[in-house]
Amino acid sequence: MQTRTTCVTLALVGAALSAAVVPAVAAPAVAPAATASSAVCPTGWGSQAKSDTADTATTTVVRDVRTGRHDCYDRMVVDLPGAGGSDSAVGYTVRYVGRLYQDGSGIHVPVAGGAVLEVRVAAPSYDPETGDPTYPARAGQPLPGVNPAGYRTFRDARFGASFEGDTQIGLGVRARLPFRVLQLQDRLVIDVAHNWTGAR
Repeated sequence: MQTRTTCVTLALVGAALSAAVVPAVAAPAVAPAATASSAVCPTGWGSQAKSDTADTATTTVVRDVRTGRHDCYDRMVVDLPGAGGSDSAVGYTVRYVGRLYQDGSGIHVPVAGGAVLEVRVAAPSYDPETGDPTYPARAGQPLPGVNPAGYRTFRDARFGASFEGDTQIGLGVRARLPFRVLQLQDRLVIDVAHNWTGAR
């Protein structure tokens, strides 16, 4: 009886020790997640004007403009179905401006924020043959379906104009921050960093 009691006691002590060891072994598994969240964001994009003066004739039109939030930057996407291939590049210019002036009329379009990025795409937001709009935006008004509330960098997004084959957008941002422009299949992407330091 005494031997059996001793064995049961030893088994219970062993189980308790094993249970006590588990948290110590599991704890390091949390460390990689903390390390990943402190990763540094890219900041080498600069804030100078970026452009591609592609002179390829195109029938591409602007179909939509949308935005999204990411860990390191806020993103604007101009949807251009059929653009972005080697034979269908679309010209663009993206640059900081003191104020946004509407193409054609020269009217000042107020854009909220500490700095204004003028996004100019060499594609109309209307059908060149019929004149019918392909993107339902109105001059000087917020972009349809775009709400920058809650974004770390974006503050406002206004339609400038679609004039003589170009579409003009004013993107209001928190400050003159680094940005990049990517021409991908069917879209033009503008990413504006959250800061200059690379911290998330």
